[in-house]
Amino acid sequence: MAKIKSKFVCQNCGYETAGYLGKCPECGSWASFVEEINSPALKKESPSIDVIDSFPPMKLSEIEMNSEIRMSTNISEFDRVLGGGIVQGSLTLIAGDPGIGKSTILLQTSGEICKKEKTVLYISAEESASQIKLRAERLGVKSDNLYIYPQTNLELIKKHIEELKPDLVIIDSIQAVYTSLIQSSAGSVSQIRECTNSLMQIAKSQNVSIIVIGHVTKEGNIAGPKVLEHMVDTVIQFEGDKYKTYRILRSIKNRFGNTSEVGIFEMSSKGLSEVVNPSELFLKEYNQTQTPGSTIIVTSEGTRPLLVEIQALVGTTPYPTPRRIANGVDTGRVLQILAVLEKRIGLNLSKQDVYVNVIGGIDVNEPAADLGIALAIVTCVRDVVFDSHTAIIGEIGLSGEIRAVNHIEKRINEAQKLGFKRIIIPEANEIQEEFKDIKIIKVKRILEAITRGIGNDN
Repeated sequence: MAKIKSKFVCQNCGYETAGYLGKCPECGSWASFVEEINSPALKKESPSIDVIDSFPPMKLSEIEMNSEIRMSTNISEFDRVLGGGIVQGSLTLIAGDPGIGKSTILLQTSGEICKKEKTVLYISAEESASQIKLRAERLGVKSDNLYIYPQTNLELIKKHIEELKPDLVIIDSIQAVYTSLIQSSAGSVSQIRECTNSLMQIAKSQNVSIIVIGHVTKEGNIAGPKVLEHMVDTVIQFEGDKYKTYRILRSIKNRFGNTSEVGIFEMSSKGLSEVVNPSELFLKEYNQTQTPGSTIIVTSEGTRPLLVEIQALVGTTPYPTPRRIANGVDTGRVLQILAVLEKRIGLNLSKQDVYVNVIGGIDVNEPAADLGIALAIVTCVRDVVFDSHTAIIGEIGLSGEIRAVNHIEKRINEAQKLGFKRIIIPEANEIQEEFKDIKIIKVKRILEAITRGIGNDN
């Protein structure tokens, strides 16, 4: 009988060691090591050998190209993030905070797919069948092609997939599923890695689409080993504030489409509903509540342009060190913009608190928002109202120059469609298309943008 040995594995990065360590030398996390049983005898039972041998090496010229067969979810925002629909034989990972709506959108998707006479197997590893039934009634999901199977054992799950031969399998969630080949608890690094690998082989060999739900850590990263994200075909992050109604689906990795695509939903008692025109939604209260320190920027999420409102508040601080707080934008980026404003235009903010907020709960990560943030801060300091019919695009360099941004024509089109009369863009951007209903103001430096923007240059 083979000797059973144990090892300690970091649950954040998968680093393995023979003894317990308080701090992981790989990722630096504390108290993350868990003891796992490593049995060499169990590793010999590998179901992947036959699958690998069934595909001999082929010349590149001999490989036949087959068109991707996609299955639409009938939810256009979800299809956008997936690249046009669910690809047959693909393995997709959806991750997000607890209560954000992962199970809700996948149950809604299951109901829509079943309307096309497709079969869906919903594996509930965390809830009972009655709990899923209760949620389905609330969402209005009714179909005889939707099978609910509360199970955590991977071997039993594989058995029913082979017998039922569904078009789509949903695993909720991968952290609760375990295989008997690994003698460690469900949710450990070894279990997640082995279960995901088995599901990937099922998806490729049986040409069935599989979507797995993943948990996130308190830092917002996907729980489990990093290899989990490398193994799957698509990684989708579910974002949003659970205290607000808007939810954002963001594609982080997609082998069958564009990355950084976003889909926007609104949460209600009847589930998630699509937001067809998010820019109009984010700007709904802009004209009614416009005050000094408020501007409109045109950001780009994947290939979709979005208009969002930036608000800034600047006030004298009672503390020795002024506060710098940013919500929805990178704090480091805001500090860089403040340094440029102090050095290049002489704006003294050393004794003032600065707060920057993005309205609507969306995170703006691209540098094209720099100029909008800067103008919001300047208008608040000078106590002037920025023109409500002007949108702003531009990245600010350390010397005060305004740098070019991508997708400029799509951004201008979106601003024009929503009725904006002027738009401030970098001078370095070349415009090939003609725009008749919106005036384009090109600026080279930040001082010029402030003068022409606040001065309401026509």
